[in-house]
Amino acid sequence: MLFNSYEYLIYFLPAAVLGFFAFGEHPRWAVRWLVVASLFFYGWWNPAHLPLIIASISVNFWLAHQIQRSRVRHRWLVAGAAANLALLGVFKYADFLLRTLAQLELIPPIELGLSLPLGISFFTFTQIAFLVDVSRDKASEPSFDNYALFVTFFPHLLAGPIIHHSEMMPQFQSTSNKLADWHNVAAGLFLLAIGLSKKVFLADPLVPLVTAGFDHAQTIGLVQAWLSALAYTLQIYFDFSGYTDMALGAALIFNIRLPINFDSPYRALDLRAFWHRWHITLSRFLREYVYVPLGGNRAAEVRVLANLLLTFLLGGLWHGAAWTFVCWGALHGIGLCIVRLWRRRGRPLPAPIAWAITFGFVVVTWVFFRAHSVNDAWAIIRAMTGVSATTDWPSVHALMLANIAAICALAAGTLIVFTHRNSNDLVHSFAGSWIAAAAATAALTLAVLQLSTVAPFLYFNF
Repeated sequence: MLFNSYEYLIYFLPAAVLGFFAFGEHPRWAVRWLVVASLFFYGWWNPAHLPLIIASISVNFWLAHQIQRSRVRHRWLVAGAAANLALLGVFKYADFLLRTLAQLELIPPIELGLSLPLGISFFTFTQIAFLVDVSRDKASEPSFDNYALFVTFFPHLLAGPIIHHSEMMPQFQSTSNKLADWHNVAAGLFLLAIGLSKKVFLADPLVPLVTAGFDHAQTIGLVQAWLSALAYTLQIYFDFSGYTDMALGAALIFNIRLPINFDSPYRALDLRAFWHRWHITLSRFLREYVYVPLGGNRAAEVRVLANLLLTFLLGGLWHGAAWTFVCWGALHGIGLCIVRLWRRRGRPLPAPIAWAITFGFVVVTWVFFRAHSVNDAWAIIRAMTGVSATTDWPSVHALMLANIAAICALAAGTLIVFTHRNSNDLVHSFAGSWIAAAAATAALTLAVLQLSTVAPFLYFNF
C-alpha cells in the first residue's frame, strides 16, 4: 500500500523534526540526518527502489561536476538529460510504447510490468533542471550531502513542488534554519492541518460520486456526467493542493519555505491565468526548460503557437503514459493558443463570461485526465452535452441519496473554492492565536480519526 498520511503525520514527521533540531548545533549532521530520514520515508513504500534514487542522485551529482569542468558543456548536459529521461522512459513509458506498437500490429503483445517508482517524475525533473542550471552557471553544488538533501527532502519528494537549486540551497545551508523557530513550527502545523483537512474532508468524500460516473462512462446521463466531472474537478484540486499544503507545512516546521504551487486556480479568467495558478512549479519548469528553449515568444506567431502546443503535449505526457493524458495536454495547448490569439485582438470578455468559459473548459478537459480511456472520455462529454442520453431523473435521485456525503462535500468545496481565502493567504496572515491553535488541533484530531479510510494521494501516481 502506498505511503499514506497516517504514517507521514503520526510516526515519521515528529521523529524527523526532533532529530533535525537535536543536531542543530552541528549543521552537517543535521543535513545528513534529514537525508537519511528522507530516504527512509521514500523507502517505506518499496525499499527495492531505494538503490534507484540513490544511484540517480550520485550520477547526477557527478554529471554536474563534469558539466562545470568541461569545455563542451552541452555534450555532458545532453548526456545527463538523456540518462534521466531514459530512466523515466523505462519505468513510466516503456509499457505504453510497447502496447501502442502492439495495437498497430508492429510487434507481438508484450509488457515489462515494471512497478513505477514513487515520485520518479518529480525527482527526475528536479535533477534535469539542476543540470541545466549548472550548464548556465546558475547553480553549483560542491557538497554531496547538500545535493542529496536538495533532491530527497521528503516534503516535496513524492509529489512536488518542483524546486530550483538556487531557491533551496541558501535555506538548507543557513545555520539559523537548523534551530527551532516556534512561530514556524506553529504555522507549519496550521498549514499541515489545512492540507490534511482538504484531503480527508473534501477530496476523499467525493470519490464515490466520481467513480459512479467514470466507471460507467458509456451509460450515464447528462446530470450524472456533470456531477461526476464537477466532483473530479474539486477532488483533484483538494487532493493535490492538500498534499502541497502538507508539504509546505512540513517544510516550514524545518524553517524551509517551499515554493507555492496553487493560488485559487478555479477563479482564473482565462487559461493562461489558470496555468499561473495551477501546479505553478510545473508550469515554471515547462516554461523555462521546454517552451523557452523551443524559442518561446521570440519566433514568428505560427512558431510560437507550435511551441505552446508541443510544450503542453509534453506536459500531458509527463502526467502519465496514456493517450488520455496526451489528449488533455493537447486540449490545453490548443486552448492556450486560442487565448493568445484572442488577447492579440485586444477585446477582453466581461469577467463573468471569461470565468465561465475558462472554468467550463477546465472541467471538460479534466474528463480526459480522469477517464479510463479516450472512448470513455468522449462518452462522458457526449453525455454532458445531452447528445448521447436523456436524463433519467429517478437514477439521479438515487445517485444523490446514495452519496449524500459526496454531495455535501461538493457543495462545501464549491463554496470554499470560490468564496474563501486560500491556504497561502491564511498561513501568510497566521498570528499564532489560541483560536488558530484550537482550530488546527481540532482539524488534525478529526482528520486522524478518519485516516484508516484515506486513499493515497492522486499525484503519487505521477
